[in-house]
Amino acid sequence: MKIVFFGTQPYDRESFDTLNSNGTYGFDIVYHHSHLTPDNAILARGADGVCIFVNDTANRETIGQLAAMGVKLIALRCAGFNNVDLKAAAECGIGVVRVPAYSPHAVAEHAVALLLALDRKVHRAYWRTRDGNFSLHGLLGFDLYGKTAGIVGTGRIARALIGILKGFGMEVLAYDIHPDEHYAREAGIAYVGLDELYRRADVISLHCPLTEQTRYMINSDTIALMKPGVVLLNTGRGQLIHTEALIEGLKQRRIGAAGLDVYEEEAGYFYEDTSDRIMGDDVLARLLSFNNVLVTSHQGFFTREALENIARTTLDNIRAFAAGGPLANEVRFGA
Repeated sequence: MKIVFFGTQPYDRESFDTLNSNGTYGFDIVYHHSHLTPDNAILARGADGVCIFVNDTANRETIGQLAAMGVKLIALRCAGFNNVDLKAAAECGIGVVRVPAYSPHAVAEHAVALLLALDRKVHRAYWRTRDGNFSLHGLLGFDLYGKTAGIVGTGRIARALIGILKGFGMEVLAYDIHPDEHYAREAGIAYVGLDELYRRADVISLHCPLTEQTRYMINSDTIALMKPGVVLLNTGRGQLIHTEALIEGLKQRRIGAAGLDVYEEEAGYFYEDTSDRIMGDDVLARLLSFNNVLVTSHQGFFTREALENIARTTLDNIRAFAAGGPLANEVRFGA
C-alpha cells in the first residue's frame, strides 16, 4: 500500500521509518509537511490511504476529493477524530481508523507538569533567577494536599491523572456521561454533576472528546459557577474552552491560572516556528500576555514511548485494513 502522510515533522518520519523498515510492514510512505486541506488533497493522488494528525482538515470537500482519487483509508495518528467528517467518509466508502491510546501517562504527566508549574510559579521563578532576581514576591503557591480536583471525562488519560492526584492527597470529583461506579469505588473518587464539580473543584482538568455537546463547555456561564481562583487545565481539545470567556475570567480573577496544551485556533501556530513573524491572532496574543497562563504546543503526547506506540498502532491499523481483516480501531459515523 502507498500511504501519504500530511502534517509531518522530522520526529514523525523517524518513528515511522524505523518501524516501517523492520520487515514487518514495508509500506510505500510519502511524507508532506503541509496540513491536509481541500487545496492540497491532490497530493494524495495514487495513494491507497492518507495518514493525518490533529490539525489536518478532512471535511466533506476534502474527503470527496480523496474518494475521487481512489483513496480508501484515513488513518489518524492520534486519538481525536473531530477533524474528520465521518458521515462523508461513510458515504464515500472511506474507512477511518485512529490510535485510541498511545500513552495516557504522557498526557496525564504533562497536565501535572502544567499544574505544578502554575501553582508554584516555576516558569516565573526560572526567568527571574536567570536575571539575578531571587525575590519571592509574587511566587506564593498553595498545597495540593487536601484540595479538590474536578476531572471531566474518565478515560485512560483521566484515570492516569487521577492516580497521580490521589498520590498528592487530593480529593477527586469526576464527571462522565457514562459514569463507571465500579471504577469510582476502586479509585476512591466520586462522580458528581458538572455544576457541582465546577462549584467545588480547586483544580479542573478536561479529558473529554470534542463533540457538539462539549464544544465550548467552558464558557462565561460555566466559569461563573466555578470557585474563585480555580486552576483550569486543558490537554484535550482547544474548542472545549471559549477562549475569550477564559480571558474575561482571568481578568476578573475568577480563574486563578490556566494551563493549556491546546488552543481552539491552534492550526496556524502549533507545531510551527512562527517566532520571526508578528502574531496575527489577537486572542492568542492576549492569552500569552498573562503571567498566570501557561500555553504549550500540543505536546502532551510527546514522549519516546508515545511516538513509538503511535507509529506501531497506526501501521498495524493500515496493515489490518490492507488484509481486509477486522479493524479494532475503526471510527464509524453514528457509532
